[in-house]
Amino acid sequence: MSETKQNAPAEGEKKLSAVVAIIGRPSAGKSTFLNTACGEKVSIVSPVPQTTRNAIRGIVNGSRGQLVFVDTPGYHESDKKFNQLLKGIAHDRLPESDAILYLIDAAREPGREEELIAKMLSRVAKKVVVGINKTDLPSAKPAPVRAFLALHLPEVPEDRIFEISAEKDTNIDPLLVRLFDLAPEGDILYPEEFYTDQEVDFRIAEIIREKAMNNTRQEIPHAIYVEIADLEMRRNGKELWVRSFLVVERESQKSMVIGKGAAMIKKIRTEAQKELNEIFPYHIQLDLQVKVNKNWRQKDPIIGRLTKR
Repeated sequence: MSETKQNAPAEGEKKLSAVVAIIGRPSAGKSTFLNTACGEKVSIVSPVPQTTRNAIRGIVNGSRGQLVFVDTPGYHESDKKFNQLLKGIAHDRLPESDAILYLIDAAREPGREEELIAKMLSRVAKKVVVGINKTDLPSAKPAPVRAFLALHLPEVPEDRIFEISAEKDTNIDPLLVRLFDLAPEGDILYPEEFYTDQEVDFRIAEIIREKAMNNTRQEIPHAIYVEIADLEMRRNGKELWVRSFLVVERESQKSMVIGKGAAMIKKIRTEAQKELNEIFPYHIQLDLQVKVNKNWRQKDPIIGRLTKR
């Protein structure tokens, strides 16, 4: 993905460079947008709300310059410690961003959380672009969303509101053009061949977590985190061996993740290894096991590490 060529800078004109925070309710399609805009798998995607736990960076390079998107966790009203930290990541990214992309799900009626987001964004409305997402769905109702925006974010003009589908790659280019319009002149932050700045171990852990979340049910998805215990390059740099653990909170969850005859953990490992081998230029050999860290969501050192900003 890149913005349209007719907007390229004139000869001798400086490039544009901006950090763009993506904010929205859980499951608004932030991670899907990031992957579509970057043209690569940057952020994991799951139907489970609040899949994203960190500020994930994705990089869009175009003829006018570079946009560095920061995919934040879904903004969710909750008193739980873990959710408060996730919400804090989203909140903290706003002041340091050159522009903000606010994604709203057109298939859901705006509610209390949407009002909280709009109130927070009203203070920085001059740098907000809105994407009314999931307009490809039969249940999409963009008109009520536009009415909500007119009431709660009147400072954002119509020419910065776009009806899009991140899943179908619809109307993404015009939205990117508008974000570039808000970008200041400056040197690009990353080499043009980069589409993310994530470390290898983090990307591997996120892909494993995605497959675990999408294959398990009930309370399991939010009770999982991934620990990369060891990385070892083998076969003269042609293979990366990875020793990793899926960590759960209770013994009963461990047996569910392993599955009958170890079928579930094998399925998770196979799916993760397949996708990792599509992402990396060398072969990934994945050793995946399950262990228990009792009540880890109540442990500050673990939460701090998992939500590192």
